[in-house]
Amino acid sequence: MTVDPHLAGKRERLYHHLHDLGCPLIAYSGGVDSAFLAWAAHEVLGSNMLAVIADSPSLARTQLNDAIAFAQDHAIPLEVIATAELERPEYVRNDESRCFHCKDELFTVMEKLRERRGFRALAYGVNVNDQGDFRPGQRAASRHHIAAPLVDAGLTKQDIRELARAAGLRVWDKPASACLSSRVEYGLPVSRETLQVIERGEDSLRALGFRQFRVRYHGETVRIEIAREEMALALKAEMVVLFVDIFKRLGFKFVSLDLEGFRSGSMNALIPASQLTKEKSYPMA
Repeated sequence: MTVDPHLAGKRERLYHHLHDLGCPLIAYSGGVDSAFLAWAAHEVLGSNMLAVIADSPSLARTQLNDAIAFAQDHAIPLEVIATAELERPEYVRNDESRCFHCKDELFTVMEKLRERRGFRALAYGVNVNDQGDFRPGQRAASRHHIAAPLVDAGLTKQDIRELARAAGLRVWDKPASACLSSRVEYGLPVSRETLQVIERGEDSLRALGFRQFRVRYHGETVRIEIAREEMALALKAEMVVLFVDIFKRLGFKFVSLDLEGFRSGSMNALIPASQLTKEKSYPMA
């Protein structure tokens, strides 16, 4: 499948930036952005790159297994590492800087791996559209001097999906999926047990046939977000009964369906606008 010349030019700029990195570690989660970046790095650099994925309690097992399978499908060198963000009190307390502490832990572990294995650089899959969002993890990337090849090439989320589709990568239309900790209301502590409850809830929704959704954890209350195009199924009386049964069994006292539907970062609506502005002011790497 061919792409238009403008997008092909962006792809060439990406390849050029990857070539200049020489021998990088690629932060990899299995989402479309990091998967495309890892694939492109392997196309350009061959074995002179390594995708690195963190086996963390905040990464759902289905996502981890799918990420590993994608790397195997394309012979992308991959290493699974352990991170210990749940041992950081500043992460567990779950304020608006939680993502910073998560990425700081990841990049710290990756930097040690880079030094030990002789790699030259670290890179991650942030794209142009991400720069306008509330993403404290970008501040951690700046602190650790992490390269952002997709941004440097001017690639948007839609560009990446289109290039992944043209390359025949099955992840091209994969739904966005942030870490499980992003489902926990700010101020409620993040724990392994809470993340397991969220993961089981989302596994159950997936088994019911839903594709784009979130299980938002508000203590005794669960707030289920379903994509608007799937809302008709969610609103069926028999489905509502199943929701109640599933989430009551998981320990929730109250089960709610968010009528606004799925939207990324809905927990950020609880953060004061002044804090959002402050976090966005940090420069990109």
